[in-house]
Amino acid sequence: MSRISIIQPEEATGRLKEIYDQLEKQRGQIAEVHKMQSLRPESIVKHMDLYMEIMYSKSDLSRSQREMMAVVVSKTNNCKYCIEHHASALNKYWKDESKIENLKKNFLRINLNSEDLALCIFSKTLTKNDSIQNYGTLTHELREVGFSDMAILDAALVVSYFNFVNRMVLSLGVELESDKGENYKY
Repeated sequence: MSRISIIQPEEATGRLKEIYDQLEKQRGQIAEVHKMQSLRPESIVKHMDLYMEIMYSKSDLSRSQREMMAVVVSKTNNCKYCIEHHASALNKYWKDESKIENLKKNFLRINLNSEDLALCIFSKTLTKNDSIQNYGTLTHELREVGFSDMAILDAALVVSYFNFVNRMVLSLGVELESDKGENYKY
C-alpha cells in the first residue's frame, strides 16, 4: 500500500495527464512506480529518460544482461516489484521460465556463461557489501572475463540505477500491478 498520496490517471490534469497519456501510449500502461511520482510529474519524465538511457541505449552489454542484472540487484534488495517487472522483461529474451525462477532464487544454481556470472556477482556484491575495501577488485573481475571499460561503466550504471529505484519502491510502498508487469511494453 502506498505510503504517500498518488494522483491516479483518471484524476490527472495538466502536465501530469500529458505524461500519463504519453506513458500509456508508449508502454501500454502506466506502471505503479510512475504513479508513485505523480506529485512531481517532471520526475517521471526524468526517471524515464534515465531508465531509457541505462537500459536501452547502445551498450557493450546486451539488453538481456542488463535485465538480468536488474533482477539480481532487486533480489538482493528484496524488491518484489522490480524483481517481477524485470524478470518478465528478461524472459522476453531468455524464454525460459524455469531459468528465470532459478535466477530469482540463486543465480549460482543456473548455468551461466562466465560473462553473465561475473555480471551477477558484480551486481550482488556492489548492492549488498557495504564494507568493500577495494572496489577495484569488482571491476578487475569484469575486465578479466573480457568486458570493456564502457561495459564496466554500463554495469555500474545498471546496478546504481536499480539500487535507487529499489529504495524508492520499498520506502514509498509501490505495489505490484495485478498483471505483475507482464503486459508492460519493455
